[in-house]
Amino acid sequence: MRYLVVVVAGLMAFALGSRADVVTIEQIIAKVNGDIITNIDLDHDRADLEKQLRTNGYSGKRLEDAAKEETPNLLRNKIDNLLLVQKGKELELKVDADVNKYLADLQRQTNTADPEKFQALVKQETGKSYEDFKEDLKRNFYVQGVVREEVMRKIQFKNEEVRAYYDAHKDEFQREERVFLREITISTQGKQDDPVALTAAQKKAKDLVDRARRGERFNELAQANSDSQTAKDGGALDPYKKGELAPAIEAAVWDKERGTVTDPINIGNALLILRVEDHHKAGLADFEEVQQEIENRILGSRQQVALRAYLTKLRDVSFLEIKPGFEDTGAAPGKDTKWSDPAQLKPETTTKEQVLQNPSRKKVLGVLPIPGSKASGSSSSR
Repeated sequence: MRYLVVVVAGLMAFALGSRADVVTIEQIIAKVNGDIITNIDLDHDRADLEKQLRTNGYSGKRLEDAAKEETPNLLRNKIDNLLLVQKGKELELKVDADVNKYLADLQRQTNTADPEKFQALVKQETGKSYEDFKEDLKRNFYVQGVVREEVMRKIQFKNEEVRAYYDAHKDEFQREERVFLREITISTQGKQDDPVALTAAQKKAKDLVDRARRGERFNELAQANSDSQTAKDGGALDPYKKGELAPAIEAAVWDKERGTVTDPINIGNALLILRVEDHHKAGLADFEEVQQEIENRILGSRQQVALRAYLTKLRDVSFLEIKPGFEDTGAAPGKDTKWSDPAQLKPETTTKEQVLQNPSRKKVLGVLPIPGSKASGSSSSR
């Protein structure tokens, strides 16, 4: 009896302790074709949203208002993403090479040659396993591929529209004289007293100059070889005005033609290679100079409208159910997304009388005898 009292008391204590710990139960809140979205998924996205807003400098009331404004769109964004990934798989887009190249570039940029250390670094920085991080990359490339192939390529405009935009916005194309550059930096830090290492760095820089002048893509050479933080962007630098560069560097690039690649320039702890991407003269930019910029502006202004129309079309032809209490702010007009709970579906029942009154149903049953009916000795299927 004493033992039973102790056991009951222990169970009661466990129950009370469990009641103090609030456990979030994962629930499906949306079904998108063969995929699902759970409340936990939205919780993660909400946390990521707040983290991104803080990274962008939001805090206090401003952070609260921005999060409140965007939170209702979290389910919409999740459905958008799933639909685009599914479409990418349906189109059989090839993304593995892009994923592997991205990972190789990231491994190089972090100077982590050992695969196990790199995977540990990914988990440390992202909070995800390496496999999950790689899968997320693959999904992102699917999304980018579908948007590029199914949306952006289908946005069309005439040259007359581009020219008209230029004529109507000339005040926006007034330029100060600026030079646009890309860089490759080969570090010589700690090598000044090591003739062998210094010679190797100088040879590497000279070889890269030769390769760039022979026509290899400078941005790809930068991504693969530069020791600068700009390597991930292909060595792209912000534009410089007259007098903002060191005299020796300015002299090497200022009056040079587009595409010029400099000899290696010793800047103390590194060898610097520069490529002249462009040179804007002061005054109104020529139409040809800004044509690509205008086209990008027009594409940008039409992209969201075209993308939303495309996602609405995907919703129209998809199986989509959303649980009561949740809203898809990108819902397709007229699309039935009513939630159906399998646990609440009642089994269909049919009486003998209903079967007998429906000859077509009796025929479908074929050789299976109907309970209570006389056996005919033959089957309608013969």
